[in-house]
Amino acid sequence: MTNTTVTEHTTDSADTTDTAGTTDTAGTADTAGTTGGAGTTDTGSTAATETPGAPDRPGRIAVWAAPAPKAPLERTTVPRRALGPEDILIDVRYAGICHSDIHQVDEDWGPGIFPMVPGHEIAGVVAAVGSAVSRWTVGDRVGVGCFVDSCRECDNCRAGLQQYCTGGNGIVLTYNGRGRDGSPTYGGYAKQLVVDERYALRIPDSLPLDVAAPLLCAGITVYSPLSHWGAGPGRKVAVVGLGGLGHLGVRLARAKGAEVTVLSQSLRKREDGLRLGAHDYRATSDPATFAELAGRFDLILNTVSADLDLSAYLGLLRTNGTLVQLGAPAKPVSVGAHSLLMGRRSLSGSMIGSLAETQEMLDFCAEHGIGAEIELIPAEGINEAYRRVLASDVHYRFVIDTATI
Repeated sequence: MTNTTVTEHTTDSADTTDTAGTTDTAGTADTAGTTGGAGTTDTGSTAATETPGAPDRPGRIAVWAAPAPKAPLERTTVPRRALGPEDILIDVRYAGICHSDIHQVDEDWGPGIFPMVPGHEIAGVVAAVGSAVSRWTVGDRVGVGCFVDSCRECDNCRAGLQQYCTGGNGIVLTYNGRGRDGSPTYGGYAKQLVVDERYALRIPDSLPLDVAAPLLCAGITVYSPLSHWGAGPGRKVAVVGLGGLGHLGVRLARAKGAEVTVLSQSLRKREDGLRLGAHDYRATSDPATFAELAGRFDLILNTVSADLDLSAYLGLLRTNGTLVQLGAPAKPVSVGAHSLLMGRRSLSGSMIGSLAETQEMLDFCAEHGIGAEIELIPAEGINEAYRRVLASDVHYRFVIDTATI
C-alpha cells in the first residue's frame, strides 16, 4: 500500500457565509414502509455508530441513504475509503436535492446500487489532504458535481470533455456508480466525502455555500448549452419550465446578455420569472403562444422531463435555431421530420459540463451574484422534500444542511 502523509483539519471552521434569501423548511420525515427491488445491495452498510477515524485509514461516515429501491431514506453509516496521496477529504456542509436523485432511488433509469446515498450537488470545506495533493489546502471551499472520476485517456477526456468520457465504463458517477476498484460510490447526503483532487471545484468566497451547491448540477446543466450555442447580446433564448434548472437558466441567460422568454404551462410563476430576469413569460397551454412566437428564438432550452410535442417547440425557432433537450423523459421522444427540415433547425442534447466549464460557471456566478433560490432543510426533511419535488412544490431547489445528519 502506498504510504500517505495527511494534512488534517483539526479545528471546527464552520462556514459563516450569508444565507440570506434561503427559506428554512424543516419538513416532516416520511415514515412510509419500504419496498424491495431488483437493485444491487451492498451489505457494507449498517446503522452502527459513525466512526470516521484517521483520514488515512478507512472509516464509517454518517449518511442518509435509501436502503432499497423506492424506500424512504434513513440515517445510517457507510464505509469511507482511506485518503490516498491525491485525495482530499471534504467536510460536506450542504447538499442539493436534484430530481435525478429521486429517479435513481426509484430505479426509473435502471437497477441501482443499494444502500444508495444520493447527492451530486455538494458544497463543503477541505478537511484533510493527501501527501501528493497540490491544488488544495485545508480550509479551502470546494464543490463536487455529478462525477468523481473518468478514464482520463479517451479523446473526450483529453479534450477536456470528461462528462462525455468513452473509456472503460465512462465517467464514475458521484453516487450509484462504482470506482476503479469496484466499490460503490456514495454521494453528498453525508457528513464527509473523499474525492480525487482533480474532480473538486473551487467555490469563490463571494458565493455562499448553500446557494452554490445546486450550481454543481442544475447550474452547469444550463450554463453549458448557453455557452456552447452562444447565448449573448442580440440572441433570443427561451427556457421551457421554471423549476430547479429553469430558474437558473433564466438568470444565466440574462447575465450573458440574451433576451429571455420563459415558456411554462401556465402563468402561475410569471411574477417569479420576470423577477429572475425574463423579458417575457408565456403560457404554453394557450395555443396562441405558438402562433405568436413562431420563428422567434435562436435557442430553446427544454429543462422539463415531461412528454412534450417537440415539433411544436421546434416551430418557435428561427432558421438555424437549436432546441436543446436537458430533461430526461422516461419514454422516447418523437419529432416530425419537417419541423427540422423547414429552417434547418436542430434538436440536440447536453449533459452537465466539463470540469473546466464547471469552474468557469462558478466564477461567472460569483462575478454576477448568481446563486440558486433554495429552501434549506434538515436531513429529517429529505423524504418530505422528495414528495414535494414530485408535486412541483419547491422554489426552486431543496438544499440539505448536512450538520443535521
